[in-house]
Amino acid sequence: MAARRRTDDTRPAAAEGPPEAVEGAGGEAAGGVADAGPGPLASVLRPVRAGNGFEETLEQVLQLLRLGLVPPGDRLPAERELAQHLGVSRVTLREVLKVLQDQGMVESRRGRYGGTFVLPRATAPGSGDELRRRVAAVDVEDTLRFREVLETGAAGLCADGLAADGAGRLRAALEATQGARLEDYRRQDTLLHLTLAELSGSRSLAAQYASVRATLNELLDCIPLLVRNLEHSQQQHAAVVEAVLDRDAEAAREMMREHCAGTAALLRGFLS
Repeated sequence: MAARRRTDDTRPAAAEGPPEAVEGAGGEAAGGVADAGPGPLASVLRPVRAGNGFEETLEQVLQLLRLGLVPPGDRLPAERELAQHLGVSRVTLREVLKVLQDQGMVESRRGRYGGTFVLPRATAPGSGDELRRRVAAVDVEDTLRFREVLETGAAGLCADGLAADGAGRLRAALEATQGARLEDYRRQDTLLHLTLAELSGSRSLAAQYASVRATLNELLDCIPLLVRNLEHSQQQHAAVVEAVLDRDAEAAREMMREHCAGTAALLRGFLS
């Protein structure tokens, strides 16, 4: 059976190369803010788990900004220090910083005194009033937990006993997400997950999942679509489908749990 677990780009701090005096475009000078060992930074940032390196790194850096540990106008810690605290590669960290720059939360400055600087906090993605209304109307943590229970259960049930036409339906739904335009991706993603729920053989599970997914989409519509995250989700989708078709229920549940954790990390990062 082919291996399904994606090798993430998380790695121990010791694997990072020697620090440069001044990093390249968007990098930080070696003596950046908060370079001084233990403190608030160390208490907030923690090594991310393998499997969702990009999503969990994004969640933690967003938390760092929202706690105000680096105030507007100040420079974030050096890339090497952030990467070491989080246990990720600089490639992943730079992808996260690019997302934050695109969202108007930080800006990159070049030169000896350059780096990544925190901008004054702007309105959250989407309409601020609408975002607050949606978040206030939902118990986000309860929704995420219930979603994980239903999704992992559905994946395991599908692997244990897929209907005769199930394999074809799953492959078609997966291919639809892989070929979807960015603006149509969330709809195709929803259809793939609904297909898994329907193929679980439990009408009650499918009905409950449809309700939870509707709530989840209300929240997902409030955050940006990130290409890096979508690529990662696609890898996890393919691994879930492969495990189901291999009738490996344990692997299907494990990969679906990891997939749900990635979505949860993004939502907590942007909506908290």
